[in-house]
Amino acid sequence: MRPCLPLLLVSLVLPSGPALTAADRSPSPAPTVAERLLVRGLEERRAYDILGSLLKAAPSRMSGSPGAAAAVEWGRKTMEELGLETRLEAVTVKAWRRGTAEARILKSPKGGAAVPLAAAGLGNSVGTPAAGITARVVEVNSFDELDALGEKVKGKIVFFNRPMNRTYLNPFRAYGEAGDQRYAGAGRAAVHGAVAVLVRSLTDRLDPHPRTGMMAYPETGERIPALAVSTLDADLLSLRLKEEPDLKVFYRTDCSPLPDAPSHNVIGQITGTEKPEEVILLGAHLDAWDLSPGAHDDGGGCAQVLEALRLIKALDLKPKRTIRGVLFMCEEFGGQGGRQYAQAEARRGEKHLAAIESDAGVEMPLGFGIRADEAVVQAFQKHLPLVETFGMFFIRRGYGGVDIDPLRESGTVTIGLATDAQRYFVYQHGALDTLDKVDERQIELGAAAMAALACALAEEGLPAVP
Repeated sequence: MRPCLPLLLVSLVLPSGPALTAADRSPSPAPTVAERLLVRGLEERRAYDILGSLLKAAPSRMSGSPGAAAAVEWGRKTMEELGLETRLEAVTVKAWRRGTAEARILKSPKGGAAVPLAAAGLGNSVGTPAAGITARVVEVNSFDELDALGEKVKGKIVFFNRPMNRTYLNPFRAYGEAGDQRYAGAGRAAVHGAVAVLVRSLTDRLDPHPRTGMMAYPETGERIPALAVSTLDADLLSLRLKEEPDLKVFYRTDCSPLPDAPSHNVIGQITGTEKPEEVILLGAHLDAWDLSPGAHDDGGGCAQVLEALRLIKALDLKPKRTIRGVLFMCEEFGGQGGRQYAQAEARRGEKHLAAIESDAGVEMPLGFGIRADEAVVQAFQKHLPLVETFGMFFIRRGYGGVDIDPLRESGTVTIGLATDAQRYFVYQHGALDTLDKVDERQIELGAAAMAALACALAEEGLPAVP
């Protein structure tokens, strides 16, 4: 009988002679720290459970709110349960009340039907008069177009309808280019006498969900209300305006800024055995907008920080330098928590070598982005084999994160966990950012990768720049 193909191949490959004994075989190399963190993480998958615990304890965590206070207490308690050296650092944060919002296209004399618009207040917006605002709408796609219209928008609602560019591979690039109309649109429109603004939601997906986010007013000038409108309704309103340039919209909201409020950054650490004053920081922000529980933005990042620290302790690793987790407050309202952390008296005597932030969603991790000179980035390539352990591809120049960016002034290398963000702006700042959108393997891989890089830096310090 002719041997089957696999047996034939084996006979061609294996040498003749006596079988190899166990003593003849080379021992397998001991697993690296990164490999041990990967295996432990994927076996236990606690990051997803930590995230679920946060969303249950504090499903709404807007800065300065009772929900944010509940999240701080959750963070303190969870860190203590993980056996970390834990403390709270007081910060003063922005606060704002969403209240209610409604907008609708009014029935027109030409027979156009009245249509409600899915809208939500933009963070920090003032409200309308109690009776609301009824006015004609002027659509623009840029500040240049607005300025060219000038006084023609006086007494009207300015509708900023520039979409995110769907052709970019990197959705953060599209978000950055479209974000000025949300952040500064109300102030720019008020200069020309507009009474309110509507802003197309910052997502490249067509759906009925408005996305909120931060806006700001100039220090001087009229403050007019600002609502985000869903992308589907933005397209509808644009179409109706082409058919009926004189149509009117009714618009009412009772949102309002509140006085600054006391809160805390939550800190837990594993103190270094040899150089405790040198710190490797893992960070994420604890606050979130209130249209959803904020699973990706940034509850998942908080879960990854805690899981990274848990894994390090579970393997009984003893870092030479301190590895510190910080759950920052008030990132969404301008980064007050991060700035006050960097400036706190407690930073005296500490040297933050590097800070790693997770705030790009918790989908599949792809690599690390470093905000530093190219020479520093090239020096970090020594850690590329570590990164590849987790199926990640790169260490390259990029953005670290809002909360850790102030540490750059003291020489800290800031690093961001880069993820597959193709779906991130489907979820961010809107109703869809819920626990069911998170994959337990992907969030765990990000946590284990952060732990591995933190351990390498805590052991070796920053790589030498040639």
